[in-house]
Amino acid sequence: MPHNMLALLAAMRRLLNGAGAFLAPLGLRLLLAWEFWEAGVSKLHGENWFSNIQGDFPFPFNLVSPAISWRLAMWTELAGAIALIIGLGARFFSAALIILTVVAWASVHAGHGYNVCDNGFKLPLMYLVMFLPLLLSGPGKASIDHWLWRRLEPRL
Repeated sequence: MPHNMLALLAAMRRLLNGAGAFLAPLGLRLLLAWEFWEAGVSKLHGENWFSNIQGDFPFPFNLVSPAISWRLAMWTELAGAIALIIGLGARFFSAALIILTVVAWASVHAGHGYNVCDNGFKLPLMYLVMFLPLLLSGPGKASIDHWLWRRLEPRL
């Protein structure tokens, strides 16, 4: 391969890597935030149906009253969505929303197969896979977390 072509490929790679540090985690955060915001708003304005499935919640969540579980899920979804949008506490809220998703998988989606139309586990699985990069690598450069750590790290 000619030297000019390799230089062009290297430049394109650097450009894409730079853009990816901003855009890839931001895209994941925004998509997940939208999904969890919608779920939280539907709980905020809806009827509490958790009492119908409380027995399906995994331990220790089955010990919590349906009213408390409903509020906990709703506020975790709403606060988590806002945190993901701005990228503040993104790892913490990713972990919290992962736990919420696992509980939803076990109590609502288990036993229904893979298909979304059958209330299967496809969406919870996709959410969990999407949360992993945010949990393990952070919210990316387009986040308040990144801005804060750049200011705090030299002092540590």
